[in-house]
Amino acid sequence: MNKPQGKLVLFDIDGTLLDRHNRIPASAKRAIFTLKEAGHTVALASGRSPFMLEHLRRELGLHSYVSFNGQYVVHEHRLIYSNPIGPELVAQLAAFAAEREHPLVYLDAEGMRCNQQHHPYVEQCMRSLDVLHPECDPRYYEGRHIYQTMLFCTEEHEAMFRLAFPDLHFVRWHPCSMDVLPAGGSKAAGIKRLIAETGFRPEDIYAFGDNYNDMEMFRFVGCSIAMGNAPKAVKKLAAFVTSEAEQDGIWHGLRWAGLL
Repeated sequence: MNKPQGKLVLFDIDGTLLDRHNRIPASAKRAIFTLKEAGHTVALASGRSPFMLEHLRRELGLHSYVSFNGQYVVHEHRLIYSNPIGPELVAQLAAFAAEREHPLVYLDAEGMRCNQQHHPYVEQCMRSLDVLHPECDPRYYEGRHIYQTMLFCTEEHEAMFRLAFPDLHFVRWHPCSMDVLPAGGSKAAGIKRLIAETGFRPEDIYAFGDNYNDMEMFRFVGCSIAMGNAPKAVKKLAAFVTSEAEQDGIWHGLRWAGLL
């Protein structure tokens, strides 16, 4: 495989491309179009599901993405990697969470449903994503490819889930919620699938992120750039800490990296 032109530039979405009002700053949009015009490859790397990326991808003209924290990878409109959670494992998690009255949201490539009608943790977390509380369907996971679930609990309750399910990977993204993936799943794992398809090397990759689910990605890529709103642990891993999204953080980070 011939080495591709330019660099691969990856962007997380929430708190990175999107500001606290869930808008893409004009400077970030301009930066992405400038990168593409210069011959670089731009892709999204998000914990979101594919159906939650549609509007953003159309707005930015992007055709490649790592979604579900690495479990569903698309390159130039073509699915190249799919890694759902085993159905028996989803059923066990569903029963365990229901017994302890913890909400779950099940996500496949087309939609999402919650195991409870309404819950304040779900409302709070969905509001932060600018998404409505999902409809209730406790059995939504049956007969579907579930790539990720959202488990709603505070840190004081997460240990029992980690102990009970060693074959699952729990990644906290909100004080009230964790993403749940197959063990070994991460954005980095999905990025490895993407570069196997495209020919990029890890040292050719620049990644922007702001949260704990970006840490594996930061460890893998050649150049990691944390947003100003990132937790300290994420900032410590980054090669550079830029400003927040609404303070033109994407533009400034790319200027620092020499890509603009």
